[in-house]
Amino acid sequence: MVCPIIQIIFMDLFDTFRAVSWFYIGTAVVFGLLVGSFLNVVIYRLPKMMEADWRQQCIEFLHPVQAEKATAKPSPKYNLVVPRSSCPVCSHKITSLENIPLLSYAALRGKCSGCNTAISARYPMVEALTGTLTGFIAWHFGVTGAAMFAIIFVWALIALTFIDADTTLLPDDITLPLLWLGLLVNAGGMFTSLTSAVLGAAAGYLVLWSVYWGFKLATGKDGMGYGDFKLLAAIGAWLGWQMLPLVILLSAVVGTVIGIAGIIIQGRDKGAKLPFGPYLAVAGLIALIWGAPLTAWYLGRNLG
Repeated sequence: MVCPIIQIIFMDLFDTFRAVSWFYIGTAVVFGLLVGSFLNVVIYRLPKMMEADWRQQCIEFLHPVQAEKATAKPSPKYNLVVPRSSCPVCSHKITSLENIPLLSYAALRGKCSGCNTAISARYPMVEALTGTLTGFIAWHFGVTGAAMFAIIFVWALIALTFIDADTTLLPDDITLPLLWLGLLVNAGGMFTSLTSAVLGAAAGYLVLWSVYWGFKLATGKDGMGYGDFKLLAAIGAWLGWQMLPLVILLSAVVGTVIGIAGIIIQGRDKGAKLPFGPYLAVAGLIALIWGAPLTAWYLGRNLG
């Protein structure tokens, strides 16, 4: 009895969304803001959780007796849910009213209510970016299943962008589920055919893998990380192999522009390593939304 009631509620909700577009987009924006607040937690905590896990694995391998003693004294839980967020300076626990996306930051004037320490402006920026892109994707795809999955794809790209910018890491905990979800979504041909998705995943990985080893053999240095291979493979799984040339070209252009700007404006060292994941993510977002018309325009201009 419960399932039919839920089905009726969802049908009525979707009918309302289709009839009142501003309500649909507004709901998507609000939901995106809430998810953006959670993504801030993911961006901050996931790398720390990975580091703790690596440290534990090293201890277990190098000092098994010490590791066994450590397990007898369980450490406090630290994951994406607990402990509750707090100020890193005064340890003031963030209340529910202080955790409302955008509004709390504005009400607090960007400062901790406990010690007046400045709160990073990146927190509301991530929330605003997530809310804006969620609303835009909802508008672009309409009230469809494609919109729902495209929004999930974008959320993952946002998290990966900021994690890579902070740590030069692209966690498998995000890239691999994103890759498999792309293949499952396209089993029914939502964004591309299943064949194209499988070829896109394989080609995406192999292209950057080949670039990596070519650069390493030529220079003896690592040009990028394995996480970049997995991210491009995930993008290929979502958008198909046909979009890979566009994604690679766009990521190279974006990376070049930002790299040159960093050298000119910030005086960044020319030899400094730059994370490539954010550029792939931006290129993947562009390809998701405008990939087909951009490809058609390019082919028409050069073959027409």
